[in-house]
This record gives sequence, C-alpha cells and structure tokens, in this order.
Amino acid sequence: MKSTQGDTGASALKSEAMDVDVVLDCHAEQIFYGDFLAVRNSKIPIRKNTITGLIGPSGCGKSTVLKSINRMNDLIRGFRFEGKVHFHGMNIYDRKVDPVSVRRNIGMVFQQPNPFSMSIYENVAFGLRLNHFKGDMDAKVEKALQRAALWDEVKNKLKNNGLSLSGGQQQRLCIARAIATEPQVLLMDEPCSALDPIATRQIEELMIELKKRFSVAIVTHNMHQAARVADHTAFFSVDITKGGRTGYLVEMQPTIKLFENPQENLTKEYLRGDFS
Repeated sequence: MKSTQGDTGASALKSEAMDVDVVLDCHAEQIFYGDFLAVRNSKIPIRKNTITGLIGPSGCGKSTVLKSINRMNDLIRGFRFEGKVHFHGMNIYDRKVDPVSVRRNIGMVFQQPNPFSMSIYENVAFGLRLNHFKGDMDAKVEKALQRAALWDEVKNKLKNNGLSLSGGQQQRLCIARAIATEPQVLLMDEPCSALDPIATRQIEELMIELKKRFSVAIVTHNMHQAARVADHTAFFSVDITKGGRTGYLVEMQPTIKLFENPQENLTKEYLRGDFS
C-alpha cells in the first residue's frame, strides 16, 4: 500500500502545533533502524490535559514514534532520529539534554505489565528512590496508588510481591510507578492489549481520570478504544518499499471529526475495515 496522501495531513498540523496548549510537539522527519527507514513525515502535537490516540495497521510506526517522544528508542542499536521533539520549547534530542531527565518528565507504560519482582510498595517507590526523593515516601506511594485506582485493593498488602497481582492490577501498578515521579506527559503503548475486557475498562476509565493531571498519549490497535478515550487521534499508514514498511502520518484530527468525517481516503478505508 503506497500513497503520499499523508503528507497533506501532516503539513496541515503546522499551524495547530503552535497552540499554547501544546505541551510536546514531535516532528519525526525520518526515523531509522540502521539503514531501514521506519517512519517519515510525522508530526504529533500532544496537548495539555488531553489524551492523544495513535492508530493504524501493524508496522506503521505508531510505537516507534511514541517511544521516540521520551527517547526510549535510544536504547536500540542503530536507532537514529531526524527531526525535533519540542518539550516546553526545548528540543529533547539536543546533545546537551540528558535522556534520563527526559524520561523523568515523560513517563512510559508498556504493552505487557512489567512490575519488578519486589514489593508493591517498592515498585512504586523505585523511581522516587532513583531520583533521590527526600520527602515523605509513604505519602508519595499512597498518592500514586490512589491516582492509579489501586490503593483500596492493595493498601493492606503493600509488602506483597507486585507479581502476585492480577494482570489488570499489575498494569495499574506500572501506571502508579510511572506517575509517582510526577511526569508531565504519560506515554502508553497498547496498555490494554494483554488484558481482559473488565481490566481494559478499568484502565480506560483510569486514563480519562489521569488526563486531569497529565497529558496522555496512547498507541492502540483498538479503534473503539481510541474513540472512547482519545480527544485527538492520529492515523498512521505505511508505504511498502524495497526496504520494508515505512510508516507515516496520514492525518490527525479531534477524535470525533476523524471518525465521523475523515479528510483522507486512506483513513476512510481503514475505518471501514478495508485493510488492517
């Protein structure tokens, strides 16, 4: 599937990205893994106290873009980012910027729940200790667990191993760990893909609650989930080239507009289920 329609949608965001509500503005001109061009021409603004959804077929670069936003991809050999990610006016890819500091302010929750093999309490306290937090640790841990809608379920077993929790509880524990350090942006890479419908509903309700305090960006394969929780949605597609599949942004709109009146034919086809 090859098209250049996405360039129009991406360029249309130029004026929108100047909004004062934009906390983070990712402009991925090109993202490489070695010689492979994984993503091109993708501009994603993340606005204050909103949820931004990234949808599209497998291999279209959604997760690559998401992980580029807090430099998580720096840990992959051969990764190269060309472009800029402005966070409060600072380009996080500037050589003077410490990636660890970036990740302190831009938290991440992964597809599979990944609690550490330690107590529930220490899972949440981990990032705080890493950042040499000197305040009231008990209060911080409790606050993070409350925000993650987990406190009432674990307050009497904080010494239990985090791995003893159910899958949905483990994911909420990971969310508590991510928000304990008070990041401004929370990235979530398919956080419900390994969960049952009840746990998925709990995480979705939690996301809507979390956006009151954080700016959230979520990658999801579930279009219905994007429609339920996202305020703005970006649709990605792929070019099939000799080198493989290169992803790019087709269009980004307020979620209701994208689902009810998409501007690009590729978006219309995807929403109709013509390809996946």
